[in-house]
Amino acid sequence: MLSDDEDEEDEKAAINSDSTNHPYDQAKALGKAEIDVDRISAGLPCGSESFLLMFARWKKLERDLYNERKKRFDTTQIPDIYDSCKYDLLHNSHLNLTGLSDLFKVSQLLADGVIPNEYGINPNQKLKIGSKIARCLLGKILIDLHNTRREVTAAAAESNTYKDPTTISSAKQKEMCYYEEVRNEYLERSSSNKKSVDLDDSHKETKYCLDPKYANVVEPERRVRTRLYFTSESHIHSLMNVLRYCNLDESLNTEESLVCRSSLDRLFKTRELDYMSYIVLRMFENTEVPLEHPKRFRIEMTFSRGADISSLESGDKASLQPDDHTMQIMEPERLQEVRSYITLDKFDKMTRPFAMPAEDFPPAAPSQPLSVRFCKDIELRGRLVNL
Repeated sequence: MLSDDEDEEDEKAAINSDSTNHPYDQAKALGKAEIDVDRISAGLPCGSESFLLMFARWKKLERDLYNERKKRFDTTQIPDIYDSCKYDLLHNSHLNLTGLSDLFKVSQLLADGVIPNEYGINPNQKLKIGSKIARCLLGKILIDLHNTRREVTAAAAESNTYKDPTTISSAKQKEMCYYEEVRNEYLERSSSNKKSVDLDDSHKETKYCLDPKYANVVEPERRVRTRLYFTSESHIHSLMNVLRYCNLDESLNTEESLVCRSSLDRLFKTRELDYMSYIVLRMFENTEVPLEHPKRFRIEMTFSRGADISSLESGDKASLQPDDHTMQIMEPERLQEVRSYITLDKFDKMTRPFAMPAEDFPPAAPSQPLSVRFCKDIELRGRLVNL
């Protein structure tokens, strides 16, 4: 419950935010807000951190690293020390902290051994641990891939219903029957999930299109279905381990890995998945083959190791300008050979044993209206309800 003073502050903040129309700042939205140069010139830590807070941050790491009572080191604290070194090298290089570069090199070497082995020492352990951590994420990915295939199939069936069946070959008619069956299944699923109340225009689905300047596709004007999953480093490590070693499962020991041999070698040498690391699964449709053909839908996989910390490793302070404080993102790398791909059916077969079944996912919670108990102004309450 909120007090009366807090109610008034929230109400004023809501009114001010509603009445003030701030222009959209693209640089700020992309995380490229200007650094406070005056603060840095004055010899203060970057951002809002004070020297006292910086000291407390490092003191806590020192205290957690070594247990005085047990006389033992806690190696799980090494990644945190490594992250703090990177942060201060990037944002507080102007403070010339003594010993920071040496500590960064030592913590990096230790982190290269600790971080990958947190998810298993050998491939079988990595697969077992990764399947437990990424089980829900992988299950959601498979659900979205199959939902997209059903939508495409239903759309194809809709377009084929306008054709005259007497002018179509028997093979094509068979394919159209398959279209119709899948379309009916999709419509049944859609009708079962449809709400009984009518929604106004503000609740209708918004369809976004690709920007032709950045879209690396032949027809950027078409609608591309995109799913974004924002997750933690542990889930990216785990998902990558499942993709690498899923063929080691007893039921799949005759299959090749989803990742090609050259990419497996690169991943073996990759010790760190840094900030902004990502995995991309792209599903393509080949309309030249029948819908029931395995090559109708294929999967291509790429990944990026995230931020490029080569400037920190070089120790060149000239590359870390106070007005920059940014790092480049590593280019994506293919997980398959050029001009090779994986069919959706094979991807499903290889990853299904490690994914949460669709029936185990909890039902989607109904949308809840925004709580306005703290609002005293009737007009403001009405505006918030309509959001």
